[in-house]
Amino acid sequence: MASADKKIDTTGVLGWVDQRFPLTSTWKAHLSEYYAPKNFNFFYFFGALATLVLVLQIVTGIFLTMHYKPDSAKAFESVEYIMRDVPWGWLVRYMHSTGASAFFVVIYLHMFRGLIYGSYRKPRELIWIFGCLIFLVLMAEAFFGYLLPWGQMSYWGAQVIVNLFSAIPFIGPELSLWIRGDYVVGDATLNRFFAFHVIAIPLVLLGLVAAHIVALHEVGSNNPDGVEIKAKKNADGIPLDGIPFHPYYTVHDIMGVSVFLLVFSAVIFFAPEMGGYFLEYNNFVPADPLKTPAHIAPVWYFTPYYSILRAITSDFMLWGLTPFLLIFLAVVWMSRGTRSLSKLIATLAVGAMLVGFLVLDAKFWGVVAMGASVMIFFAMPWIDNSEVKSIRYRPGWHKYVYAAFVIVFLVLGYTGVQPPSPVGQIISQVGTLLYFGFFLFMPWWSAMGEFKPVPDRVTFAAH
Repeated sequence: MASADKKIDTTGVLGWVDQRFPLTSTWKAHLSEYYAPKNFNFFYFFGALATLVLVLQIVTGIFLTMHYKPDSAKAFESVEYIMRDVPWGWLVRYMHSTGASAFFVVIYLHMFRGLIYGSYRKPRELIWIFGCLIFLVLMAEAFFGYLLPWGQMSYWGAQVIVNLFSAIPFIGPELSLWIRGDYVVGDATLNRFFAFHVIAIPLVLLGLVAAHIVALHEVGSNNPDGVEIKAKKNADGIPLDGIPFHPYYTVHDIMGVSVFLLVFSAVIFFAPEMGGYFLEYNNFVPADPLKTPAHIAPVWYFTPYYSILRAITSDFMLWGLTPFLLIFLAVVWMSRGTRSLSKLIATLAVGAMLVGFLVLDAKFWGVVAMGASVMIFFAMPWIDNSEVKSIRYRPGWHKYVYAAFVIVFLVLGYTGVQPPSPVGQIISQVGTLLYFGFFLFMPWWSAMGEFKPVPDRVTFAAH
């Protein structure tokens, strides 16, 4: 916002607007006088790209709703009508479907950048929490939109996912009935999913994105060095290692957007289905409640968590999860830096889970594990005990830990796409233990090793 000692130009149209709306002061606060670190690299494209794809999804979604009919008897036909008879309808539909996958590619890379550079550390905890909420809401938005084409995979995928809620003790059957709006996935389900996908969730998503950006601009952007640029300022109060976001990073982001649009266009025009990963072949077949596809799996961006869900079996709870939890509890108790209250809470939590293994079935714990695999990201600001923020100044072997986590995540995603098999199940079970081990043991491994000295100012080379 403009400071009180600066006079506002009251002449012309812009002056008339500024007297009634903070246009110029907002422009200065968030663009021309918002100072960002001058050492941004490749990974800092993805915040702007996420905004671009969000706008793209909203605009194409508006055009699709002009011709789509949320009716179980007409939904699939309306999609075919869009693809075949609406002028350029096929392009708009492919932009929307490819945009959904592109959104998750961008978001996953954006989150990965936050992980390796410590963008969740103080004072950016709230930015990270807003980002995780955006991720959750985006998953809900994608799930609700997944049913709308009313193809075989849409119908049966929604059937499987909604039925998972029935595993929740006491309220499960009623909850899954309430979500469906009927005893089976049908017209009522399609209508309410359409309402959530088009109106309710986009409003929440836009609000969270605005909160994410406002929180970011309040504390300032992180950088690959993890150095706070506000600590070193000149006589005018401008960070010595900061440059105005506009025009420097607007031009920087335009380059990233240009490359992204080239790749995005190539996928739309040459491989919109991406071999069945972006659009499954079974989804080009009308939904048939009497004919189940041979293999049902969600879209690729859900499959790592779906693989964790499938990994939880009664045998795995006995020989896999139980020893894993006992090892975790032993590490907690042997750690000298852990407070007694934390040890007590960990003991009670592990004890409750072990008792729950005897009382509740594996299906319920599969749902719990799938939910926990997403929710655990919220804990990152408080479980990372590293002396430094950025991976640049951590011990060299930390990079291999993060690389192993990425590989495990990709392997879980691949096994989630494949049909169930004994070998695939073992791989997903081992991957599940490694996935949760990365987070649960982070308070200890993140503090181990010899850390490099962090420079007082950011390291930067002109390019």
